[in-house]
Amino acid sequence: MVEHPLIAISGIIVLGIAAQWLAWRLHLPSILLLLIFGFAAGPATGLLDPDALLGNLLLPVVSVGVAVILFEGGLSLRITELRQIGGVVRNLITVGTLATWLISAGAAHLILGLDLALSVLLGAIVVVTGPTVIVPLLRHVRPVGQVGSILKWEGILIDPIGAMLAVLVFEAILPGGFQGAAALAAIGFFKTVFIGGIVGVIGAGVMFLLLKHHRIPDFLQNAVSLAMVVSVFTASNWFQAESGLLTVTVMGVALANQKTVTVKHIVEFKENLRVLLIASLFVLLAARLQLSDLAHLGLSSLAFLGVLIFIARPIAVALSTLKSGLSWRERFFLSWMAPRGIVAAAVASIFALSLVEAGYPQAERLVPLTFMVIIGTVTIYGLTASPLARWLQISEPHPQGVLITGAHPWARAIAKALQAQGYQVLMIDTNRVDISAARMDGLPTYYGSVLSEYILDEIELGGIGRLLALTSNDEVNSLAALHFTDVFSRAEVYQLSPEDEAVSPHLRGRLLFRTGVTYTELDHRFARGEEIKTTKLTSEFDYEAFRARYGETAIPLFLINENGKLVVLTKDNQFEPRPGKLLISLVGPVEETPNAGPAWSK
Repeated sequence: MVEHPLIAISGIIVLGIAAQWLAWRLHLPSILLLLIFGFAAGPATGLLDPDALLGNLLLPVVSVGVAVILFEGGLSLRITELRQIGGVVRNLITVGTLATWLISAGAAHLILGLDLALSVLLGAIVVVTGPTVIVPLLRHVRPVGQVGSILKWEGILIDPIGAMLAVLVFEAILPGGFQGAAALAAIGFFKTVFIGGIVGVIGAGVMFLLLKHHRIPDFLQNAVSLAMVVSVFTASNWFQAESGLLTVTVMGVALANQKTVTVKHIVEFKENLRVLLIASLFVLLAARLQLSDLAHLGLSSLAFLGVLIFIARPIAVALSTLKSGLSWRERFFLSWMAPRGIVAAAVASIFALSLVEAGYPQAERLVPLTFMVIIGTVTIYGLTASPLARWLQISEPHPQGVLITGAHPWARAIAKALQAQGYQVLMIDTNRVDISAARMDGLPTYYGSVLSEYILDEIELGGIGRLLALTSNDEVNSLAALHFTDVFSRAEVYQLSPEDEAVSPHLRGRLLFRTGVTYTELDHRFARGEEIKTTKLTSEFDYEAFRARYGETAIPLFLINENGKLVVLTKDNQFEPRPGKLLISLVGPVEETPNAGPAWSK
């Protein structure tokens, strides 16, 4: 066991971030590696003992971390999404939750042999999925259509609902039976909803007024928002146990959907904090397991897990999606996506400790069974969700499509060249004439400003994975690149070189094509008759032959690899024009001669 607290805390952070980085490199779900790293550091090697490290602070620290994660999840929810998916989401967190609870409680009683009260509690604990597992998996799978939004809404809303349900069951069984349990549950439910909703709205209102009237300096806004989240979470829990999770979720949703003040910087801060919190919390909780806990697991535990995956979830989804209009492919995928996360682990740890202290029989089985469900569901769903989504044709893990700002003639020529190779494109412009011309060319368009606050709510980005900012305004190009950095990542936002290249790199996207390729330069080239060519490079007509034919003035724009991956050429990436690739370039007219040879282009 590590005796020095500084080394232990540093180790938790390093292990958590290393697990996430390794998961990214190996294209695996990060939660799976976090659990493995935590188990290796804790029970497997004895290097980390969270209880000895944090003592009585462990569970409060976990609770506050979960609150921040749920607040960040609430900030990602847009009420406008509910126009299409509201009915399904409502059913999943009501009818679906009830079905999952009843089936899992029955399975715990009949298969695991737990007494009825503990079975009902375990069933309530395992109804939750949560953003700590759903959001990373969705980022890994990248489902298209409504499925991603449904799972995101369900995962964020089910955490406070599941925690509330578990608390009500816990309070009912702790006195020693179910006498008066219905009355206790009803009172607790209404208190939780009332207090959680009211305190959440008040917290959002206070933050709104402070931001609107500029009562907080910019450098303190993230810190104040974090303090407000912790404060309302604690206050809500003071009045009603575990109502704080609902409070912070309501607060996040309310702030995200008001249209007066911007909270983008707060969202960015919470997203970065969420990565650190998820990494640390999963390592901490996995390290709390003991090897002796494995003695409580066996074939009956695997059978219980099988009931959750193959019976409870499909029935819950089937009941929740009746007459929803979802395709069978979407329903099938929803039925195969219910990983359990940090809230289940935290709630089980808290309740098990209290029940063991109260001398409740079989209470020591609660934590290992919950972690078995977490590890099992994360492993099974995490390893199979992506190939299943591809088989069902509802996902594109690495979307190759392009969002293009500017619909002027040569931007349309670039879009048509990409579309001709099978890539999805979407053009955005405020010029109605250019948008009409693009539509006449068969190109998908959106008439409006790329800098609109509501642009992400109004356009469909399924299949699109990068931005090309091609307008004549360098400032608009830079702002568009910054605006979409959070959507596509900094590596996939591109813009034309500005006329003044003194602009700081962190205030713009990656510069397209090569040095000196500005809007003015491209406009002049197209005006004098240059055009887009798509050329198949072969051993007979390689890149050297291409340069010999079209000259040094030709501008390579894109490369398409043998596997169909689109590479946008920039000033900073390595250009590898090997045979077998397609090269899309801007070339001048070539005078055909008898000795010129085949162009090998189309």
